[in-house]
Amino acid sequence: MRRVLCSPWLISGVSLAVGVGVGAALTQQHSSSSSSTGLLHRLPVIPIPTVSAKSELTPYPQGQPTPSKSAAAMKFGFPSLSNIKSRESYVTSYDPRCRTAAWVIEQLTPETLSGPSDRRLCDFKEDETVHVYHRSSNGDYKGSGFDRGHLAAAANHKWSQKAMEDTFYLSNVAPQNPHLNQNAWNNLEKYCRSLTKQYQNVFVCSGPLYLPRQELDGKMYVKYQVIGKNHVAVPTHFFKVVILENRRGEVELRSYVMPNMPVDEKIPLERFLVPIESIERASGLLFVPNILKKTNNLQAITAGGR
Repeated sequence: MRRVLCSPWLISGVSLAVGVGVGAALTQQHSSSSSSTGLLHRLPVIPIPTVSAKSELTPYPQGQPTPSKSAAAMKFGFPSLSNIKSRESYVTSYDPRCRTAAWVIEQLTPETLSGPSDRRLCDFKEDETVHVYHRSSNGDYKGSGFDRGHLAAAANHKWSQKAMEDTFYLSNVAPQNPHLNQNAWNNLEKYCRSLTKQYQNVFVCSGPLYLPRQELDGKMYVKYQVIGKNHVAVPTHFFKVVILENRRGEVELRSYVMPNMPVDEKIPLERFLVPIESIERASGLLFVPNILKKTNNLQAITAGGR
């Protein structure tokens, strides 16, 4: 089903139960542009905090990486404004309580996906810009049974060794089930990269979710494991919101949720599509209001769409 969102008044109020229900269903199934314009005209519609950008904001040519890749990722705004940091080619909002990012947003283009970078030269490392009380360490993951799952994928940033190395900060990873990380989630990352062949601009926002579950007493609880001496939170699910812009300025929105458990990689990715409202409600983040300030032609693709 494809829904065309031309006005905020048309956004349906889908409840959190939709997102929870989709995640639960998936779990159960497993068990059984035109010329360039100045960046000032493309700044997010919400206030921009001061961030430690690697370079000054520069003009934003659509479909091409700019000297400030993190600035390019800002086009459709930030989902939230807490603890924002910019890296070589992505922007993140860090959650000090959970010791992981709340979200990471990046722009993918054919240029960022190719280059001389060597993953073998990269090592996971603590983010020293995060207070020692609130950061995770490699020791937290050792023996935990969880992978250090990238949010901004290393393979998305081959254009620069520094850009790829930045994806190995532990502030860009979260505890992820190894089977999920290496199979279904990896397939979703590959699919996002393939979209750069079809769309002029591809923006990807990824992050953890902590969804409620009904217990035997009939009540709903949010429960999640923590690992290591720093008590790094283990998400119950992960989301990935993909914003696609074609050369006519039309925007498509595709939003995915996967449970943090082994998922059969043969399940079609479209089965993990959920209404964007369910992610916004569950995460406390907002995507659609920011996008609608930039375009009145937004298509939200959900399960059953192309």
